[in-house]
Amino acid sequence: IPLIVENISEVHLAMLKNPHYGYGKNMNPCIDCHAMMFRLAGGIMAKQGFDFLFSGEVLGQRPMSQNSNALRSVANYSGHPDRIIRPLSAKLLPVTPMEEQGLVDRDQLLDIQGRSRKPQEALAKEWGLTDFPSSGGGCLLTEIHFSDRLRDLVKHQPDCNVDDVELLKIGRQFRLSEQSKLTLGRHQKDNDAIRAADKSDYIILRTPGVSGPLGLVSGTPSEDDLQTAGAILATYGKGKDQAEVEVLAEMPGGEKLFSIVPMSREAATGMIV
Repeated sequence: IPLIVENISEVHLAMLKNPHYGYGKNMNPCIDCHAMMFRLAGGIMAKQGFDFLFSGEVLGQRPMSQNSNALRSVANYSGHPDRIIRPLSAKLLPVTPMEEQGLVDRDQLLDIQGRSRKPQEALAKEWGLTDFPSSGGGCLLTEIHFSDRLRDLVKHQPDCNVDDVELLKIGRQFRLSEQSKLTLGRHQKDNDAIRAADKSDYIILRTPGVSGPLGLVSGTPSEDDLQTAGAILATYGKGKDQAEVEVLAEMPGGEKLFSIVPMSREAATGMIV
């Protein structure tokens, strides 16, 4: 079977903004996400002429999104309820049409359940598999800090795109107003990511006269928002104790240089998302 890799970021973001089954504890729409992946895989299945879909889901591994009701909801909402098989837990689940038709031998399927990864790790060892994700890793959407940022973005910018979401992964984030936000680099890697951002969509801020981080203003900032962003940028740079700091704004229509009084660190911290 050939490996097919598809970028589903835009489809995933559209689902994320309005999930049918809602969210988990944070911004994780697990049931909708699993169903969406099966739905998209089903399109490939139909196009390529494959017989069924399968996944590594384990009954009870995730108490909310992988219980029997959730697995059933995923299958039904995917649009391919009779073409999905979960080999790791199949003996604990109803017999599928693929087993009834003889496409899959149920006797060779497994009965793994629960949160322990030891059975899967033993299988991996048996098959000589050494490169697999750590069980401690997880989806960003289950993390409180990232979810807070994403929730703020979707609330204030419902038409946000994938690039906007990617920016949530870097730097400090400041809510300037209902219409705009500032992303501020914390280290060189953040600054490199800001520098690489599409200049046609964002405003890049820097302090040419003193060392300091780069800033990126997104949304539809007003002049006041831009001034506030400059004041925050100044207080996180080497010019924080100066009476005024020059800030250069690189905008889609050109550049703008202005002087600003650095904001107090306490006031700036209060605006962090």
